[in-house]
Amino acid sequence: MLDTALVVMARYPEAGTTKTRLARTIGDEAAVHLYRAFLTDLAMRFAGESCGAALHWNYTPPEVDFRAFVATLSPTQTPNMHCFPQRGADFGARMHAAFQWTRAHGFKHTILIGSDSPHIRLEAVSQARAALDEADVVLGPAEDGGYYLIAMREPHDLFSGIPMSTRSVLEMTIAAARRQGLTTRLLEPLFDIDELPDLLRLARLLEVQRDLAPVTADHLNIHEYT
Repeated sequence: MLDTALVVMARYPEAGTTKTRLARTIGDEAAVHLYRAFLTDLAMRFAGESCGAALHWNYTPPEVDFRAFVATLSPTQTPNMHCFPQRGADFGARMHAAFQWTRAHGFKHTILIGSDSPHIRLEAVSQARAALDEADVVLGPAEDGGYYLIAMREPHDLFSGIPMSTRSVLEMTIAAARRQGLTTRLLEPLFDIDELPDLLRLARLLEVQRDLAPVTADHLNIHEYT
């Protein structure tokens, strides 16, 4: 059994609840298809043995059959993907619960990522895992002030009282870690796809580095968003 869990916080793609900020510009159905491309790229990249971590989808809403859904994203990797529902009153509580779940199931290291950056590299996960040998908390800063990755050995509560989706999330999380006497390590920054300018930026990136997210790249080649 691998000692590291890679947890992707994900939502079942449904019109009206998926990528809502982006959907206001490109439409609900377009946002669903785009997000499905994001999830497919993540499944194809991280479900294989080269990841070095057991891929888990921490999904919402909890009543959906998410395992059946992700099996359609990368059928050959279905045995290597695991699912458990999100639990908690808010997003911070749900992330904390994810760390508690993986620890309770025997994993010594947990790396949690969002599903809004389909271009996240395999190397980012490897670097986070290596950094956990020395640091208590590893963070991948997002350019909007949050983070696209958080990794820990123990399920420390670095989430309570921190307003998510604000520009101070990363700063406040580091401060919370320091108050608890925890050491931190930062990875290279990355941008999330939340608004149309982010999507257009991703499209330009994938024009020259298609391998970062090939399914998303193909989707963007077919659908032009302006």
